[in-house]
Amino acid sequence: MKKCIVLITLVVFQVYAVAAQKTKHPEVLKILAIGNSFSEDALENYLYDLAKANDKKIIIGNMYIGGAPIDLHVKNADSNKKAYDYRKTQLNGEKLSRKNVSIEEAIADEDWDYISLQQASPLSGKYDVIMKHLPLLVNYVKSKAPGAALVYHQTWAYQQDSKHTGFANYNRQQKIMYEQIVDVSKRLSKSGWFKFIVPSGTAVQNGRTSSIGDRYTRDGYHLNLDYGRFTAACTWYEKLFNTDVRKNTYKPQKLSDLQATIAKTAAHKAVKKPFRVSKIKL
Repeated sequence: MKKCIVLITLVVFQVYAVAAQKTKHPEVLKILAIGNSFSEDALENYLYDLAKANDKKIIIGNMYIGGAPIDLHVKNADSNKKAYDYRKTQLNGEKLSRKNVSIEEAIADEDWDYISLQQASPLSGKYDVIMKHLPLLVNYVKSKAPGAALVYHQTWAYQQDSKHTGFANYNRQQKIMYEQIVDVSKRLSKSGWFKFIVPSGTAVQNGRTSSIGDRYTRDGYHLNLDYGRFTAACTWYEKLFNTDVRKNTYKPQKLSDLQATIAKTAAHKAVKKPFRVSKIKL
């Protein structure tokens, strides 16, 4: 009998300990992306550093499958498939990575404040394609994380000389791709599903009007590792914390002062006007 009481007490303590761990730091903002390499570009680099520089505490998770579209996320959710690399930036900045993780497992890992959804880049401007499966993913995430707010990641158009086969969906025209991505994000912003849209696509397009020009990617579609990724991170920072990123003192070591200023300005202008390009005279 005593052993039974001890066992029950131990189980109750373990359950309490897990719950306490999840609510121990109420001032910590927690964001999980269900995405692909574009969420890797935007969230896994520099966002933590921006938050730290302004004494903001953040935990960042990214469910990664390269090139994953929304319909694949739905299939994986339905089958509870352990198909993802789960990358997590912890409160102390340490980065962990686990393979073969399901969406359900990642959602249960933290009491996430925000969960981000996005479409694979070749289909990012195709509203009808997105709407075939996005409602299913929205409903699934809401059922597993009723306390989290959903956000939608507006990704960026390809570089004008991109060789990506998906560029054919937009007549190989950056302007057309950007305009269709904006149309999607504008319509989704009115759906009532999302707390807000993160306008990384507009931030990148703003940056392209600066002296950097149309050199925001490293291969025609993935962001430049330095100012490209920093621009997206700045956009996320300003949206998540509702704080002017231009006042943040953090600058990646590899960036020049001018590049950092352009990135922060591009992000700030995108947050202010997420569905149109704002020129940058720098």
